[in-house]
Amino acid sequence: MEKALKDLILSRGKLWFGIDVDTNWIQFQPTRKDVRGDLTLMVFPLAKALQKSPVLVGQQLGGLLKSELSFIEDYEVIQGFLNVVFSQSIWKNELASILNNEAYGITPAGTHPMVMVEYASPNTNKPLHLGHLRNIFLGYSVAELKKANGHQVVKTQVINDRGIHICKSMLAWQRFAPTLPNGERETPANSGIKGDKLVGKYYVEFEKQLQSQVKALLNRWEQDDFSGISDASIAKFSELKLAMNGKDEKTQAAIYDKIKELAKAETEILREAKDMLIRWEGRDPETYLLWSTMNGWVYQGFDVTYQRMGVDFDKLYYESDTFLLGKDQVMEGLAKGVFFQKTDGSVWIDLSAEGLDEKLVLRADGTAVYMTQDIGTAIERFHDYPDLSGIVYTVGNEQDYHFKVLFLILDKLGYQWAKNCYHLSYGMVDLPSGKMKSREGTVVDADDLMEEVVEAATTMTQERGQIAELSETERKELFEQIGMGGLKYYLLKVDPKKRMLFNPEESIDLTGNTGPFIQYTHARINSLLRKAGTYNAAIEMLEVEHDEIELIKQLHAFPSIISEASDACSPALLANYLYDLTKAYNSFYQQCPILNESREGLKATRLAISESTAKVLATGLKILGIHAPSRM
Repeated sequence: MEKALKDLILSRGKLWFGIDVDTNWIQFQPTRKDVRGDLTLMVFPLAKALQKSPVLVGQQLGGLLKSELSFIEDYEVIQGFLNVVFSQSIWKNELASILNNEAYGITPAGTHPMVMVEYASPNTNKPLHLGHLRNIFLGYSVAELKKANGHQVVKTQVINDRGIHICKSMLAWQRFAPTLPNGERETPANSGIKGDKLVGKYYVEFEKQLQSQVKALLNRWEQDDFSGISDASIAKFSELKLAMNGKDEKTQAAIYDKIKELAKAETEILREAKDMLIRWEGRDPETYLLWSTMNGWVYQGFDVTYQRMGVDFDKLYYESDTFLLGKDQVMEGLAKGVFFQKTDGSVWIDLSAEGLDEKLVLRADGTAVYMTQDIGTAIERFHDYPDLSGIVYTVGNEQDYHFKVLFLILDKLGYQWAKNCYHLSYGMVDLPSGKMKSREGTVVDADDLMEEVVEAATTMTQERGQIAELSETERKELFEQIGMGGLKYYLLKVDPKKRMLFNPEESIDLTGNTGPFIQYTHARINSLLRKAGTYNAAIEMLEVEHDEIELIKQLHAFPSIISEASDACSPALLANYLYDLTKAYNSFYQQCPILNESREGLKATRLAISESTAKVLATGLKILGIHAPSRM
């Protein structure tokens, strides 16, 4: 309807008003609930262009629209707002259209250009955790939103399988893994520990050993024992110790943190990890074999977790491959003057003209940094997919600066598509106990959390006692759907930009803004439809009253919600629309008899609305990666 009104105004604007009407002057919004109307057109932009009273322009436009469009029954002008009233026939037709369109809300594939959505992007030194869950569910649902909006979509992840953090796990396993009686070290096969968890165990172990060595070094330094320490570090330590004199407690603590970082760089174990990275980049056979073996453990563990999450990927990229392309690009950019080299041999880019600062792109020892490999990965992706219009990077807001720099570098290197790259910056997930820290082993493990919510859903559903007719297999599947649905919805309903506090108990509640609440309503509608059996939904049978019209309006908004959520990369818009629709339907269900309605036309309408609501809920939940059970 909005399109019909807009097209008519644009085509007749010159005839009606004597000027060409700009499309930006035609702005619609939902009609306020306290006034009469189905759609509101803001007249102010047009009135300003015509230099006339908004009320007079609204009256003129309302009369013209009513005379031209048969589905406009009436109109009312309140200040600069034209409230249009549609005929009941339009709502009958709309309901029939929704009911008969199996793909309602979904735009045909190829309508919009190809886009790549990156999500997950895990490090191969630890298992997936709660923070990864928000990232993965967010990225997956954005990809599905784009697909539903007519984009060709490539789902991808870049696996962070290189760098000093990877070497930390490798070195810790090499040095501290227990040796079994048969001479083997601890592995997933002989320990029964999931591969990613086993590697993560040694990442935490490295941190423990590192902190132990830092403490020992600091004790030595306090005794003026600097044997084996570089002159530069000794001088810096003396400078920092001197700076603490006469300072307040807070300032002293901040300076002492710098001293600890200085000591960390001088630890034996961190030096060994850095040496291992150099050997790895040099393709040392022993180091490379250890790396490939331990990464293999992690990949197997990740696959199990992804399967339970219900997410997939079309293309995988590995930083161990793309960093080489990134290094080549850095050297080419250096030759062209995009980058500059410092006296120690490190390569940088100066972005001060853009309001930023200098950024390292290649270390003095020739090893790559994150920026190096991200440059290479981006270039390779556009090479692999020539029709790609842009990339959505689903990465936490802690990396906002990183992506500003990345996109600027790519642009300066001459890649025009860099302007179409978008950082979907999302807020971190906190626990009631505070921020998670992987190095300290204080994260909420993704596998454990998924198991917890499914167990909670199992208990909740069994206590309700309404699943007696289901087989044991069907029950287990239902518990999984409710638990995972609750978890996904809880993490998706919040605006991505906002930091959030996660409460697993709230996620599986059957009341309030939760996934199970929406799932239960879908199941309730299906139960209603099973009881009703077949019914006549022919247009000539349908009758609509105020309550029916209001619900049809909400169903009518579904395609535009998908489009808006896709453009904004915000599954929260869709999630909260589904919640509002669920509330509206439940209110309708309570107030309006359906199976007991004596008027056949109105009964058919209410059943058609129920069926259409179930369809929209199922489609919307599927986009969010959530199952819509037919029984609960």
